Amino acid sequence: MRRRELITLIGGATTWPVAALAQRSERVRRIGVLSPFNQADPETQALLAAFKQRFQELGWSDGRNVKFEYRFTDGNPERTRAAGAELVGLSPDVILAYANPAVSSLIQVTQTIPIVFTQASDPVGSGFVSSLAHPGGNITGFHSFEPAIAGKWLEVLKEFAPGVRRAAVVHHPNIAANVAFVRAAEAASSTFGVTVTAAAVRNPTDIESVLTKFAQEPNGGLIVAPAPSTFDNRDLIVALATRLRLPAVYSYRFFVTSGGLVSYGIDGKDLWRAAAVYVDRILRGEKPGDLPVQLPTKYYLVINLKTAKAQGIEVSSQLQQRAD
Repeated sequence: MRRRELITLIGGATTWPVAALAQRSERVRRIGVLSPFNQADPETQALLAAFKQRFQELGWSDGRNVKFEYRFTDGNPERTRAAGAELVGLSPDVILAYANPAVSSLIQVTQTIPIVFTQASDPVGSGFVSSLAHPGGNITGFHSFEPAIAGKWLEVLKEFAPGVRRAAVVHHPNIAANVAFVRAAEAASSTFGVTVTAAAVRNPTDIESVLTKFAQEPNGGLIVAPAPSTFDNRDLIVALATRLRLPAVYSYRFFVTSGGLVSYGIDGKDLWRAAAVYVDRILRGEKPGDLPVQLPTKYYLVINLKTAKAQGIEVSSQLQQRAD
């Protein structure tokens, strides 16, 4: 055997095990995911898929250099608190928190593990961060709605149903941001000649009882705030709004694809893709408190013309042209 061939063989024999050893020794990071929603919900799965796709583009592969620990709690506050404590007990490198109930649960049990939230409303008013520009501490993330958006929802409701004189804000009473939506709608009510009612719901029984009672008087409409109790029961809310002939404005497009009349809000997938970038930056050494809380850059108006027709609502060409 010639000397050059021998060197090549030896080089190949030593290089492969070193590369393989480096691959095997790559540190696997652990990411906790806390969602107060139903795991099987198509919207939840679409959001997670958007996150994981962007995360993979940044160099992270589930099972190779990162491992996910998921907890879904079906809108149950006690289970959300328990799942948050359980995730913290696993000492993950980062926890991804979906919506206000998840964040509220986590900040009670850790001030050290980095938390990136997504689709959380009014994070300053809810006590999650001290400011949007300088969140400080162990938490940052992606903001969905300021309380003032409730005034816009009321405006949209009046545009679609000018005859509405009473508006019920369907919300969860234990979510601070939801209560802030009610207050903002009340503050804007005189501008639109509407009386606002706080319609607190925690479960399907509440939803059916509250909406049925509200519909007993005429000229009513609904503003449906974002919360686990409204997300996970959207089919029931949409069905009741249609049957009781209550024009309703929702916060997310998926209510409209489920048969709701109109939504004015954000695309959650945009926030989850952006959250993947923040988680990547934290895993590479940045501190969450140094990363500013980001606000949405685009809001979408989505209309279900079939539902409008079924409820006897005529949607003007101007509104249709504004719709996304």
